[in-house]
Amino acid sequence: MYMRPIDWNNGRVRFIDQTRLPLEEVYTETDKVEALVDAIRTLRIRGAPALGIAAAFGVVLGAHAFSGLNRDEFLHHIENVSLLIGSTRPTAVNLSWALRRMQSVVNNYPSHDVGDLQNLLLNEALAIQYEEIETCKLIGSHGAGIIPDGSGILTYCNAGALATGDYGTALSAIIRAYESGKKIRVYVGETRPLFQGARLTTWELQKYGIDVVLITDNAAAFVMQQGKINIVIVGADRIVANGDVANKIGTYNIAVLADRHKVPFYVAAPSSTIDPALSSGNEIPIEERDSREVTELFGHRIAPPGITVYAPAFDVTPYELVGGIITEYGILRPPYSASIETLLRTHKRPERGS
Repeated sequence: MYMRPIDWNNGRVRFIDQTRLPLEEVYTETDKVEALVDAIRTLRIRGAPALGIAAAFGVVLGAHAFSGLNRDEFLHHIENVSLLIGSTRPTAVNLSWALRRMQSVVNNYPSHDVGDLQNLLLNEALAIQYEEIETCKLIGSHGAGIIPDGSGILTYCNAGALATGDYGTALSAIIRAYESGKKIRVYVGETRPLFQGARLTTWELQKYGIDVVLITDNAAAFVMQQGKINIVIVGADRIVANGDVANKIGTYNIAVLADRHKVPFYVAAPSSTIDPALSSGNEIPIEERDSREVTELFGHRIAPPGITVYAPAFDVTPYELVGGIITEYGILRPPYSASIETLLRTHKRPERGS
């Protein structure tokens, strides 16, 4: 049961509205870059690799909306479209990575006219989508090997097909382990305040028939203490040069708990999520969300009016707490400053603008 949560369909972007899950499986299509930008801002499209694909398709929508023939005006238009898309979600590096890659297409073909560039941009966006799908397959293959038969696995937020082009990152490893015949049970943290674990991850795992147990976020320590968790696997929105990991707020809590209970803590992410330009997690821009995501629960207010809210969407897990980073090229081990440098030097993903 693999799904295509975001796709190109005859000049339009088709995506599943993740805010309607798990009760409604609704797909939306648009040929307007502004509508796609709104879908990203409102989390109808979310997940680091999926945001990279959405950004690339957004540039294509913007390119196709340009009706003139002047190349310079077209380049200026594409730059503005990229700035608009890039302003949506600052923490997930896949989005900016994809925008740089799309921008490099127009930079590297100085003699091509507008029509040629429009076609080249579409081809590049489709290439990004294809690469992310193949990458997730490889992450799953590498990650399945570290999951023992009979494991209790804890995962957090959503790192499945919904967050990627298909297959997923953390969930890809879990699903591959299940398909290989391993008996596993997956514990899913609800992931407050937006419940991506409860709404999305449980929905995906149920579709595969995997034994899945939903727990409250603050039950993780007790479940570990009871010996029910043998391994933790989560996704990532950005991994920096020293191995620090930005992921959904609450991930750091789980990493600390895993360290306390001697449970291996793994991160699964494509190499496009690695940002070597930042030396430590202290430099990662952390998105802050609307206070209503904390003060309201599915449209019902749960906090007193006027309460001050701090709502970071992500936190940073220090590299010392990460047992391994599962990528499409294998599992990186400490020291991450060396293993990440080696990976990026040996297996440089396309980014023509770099």
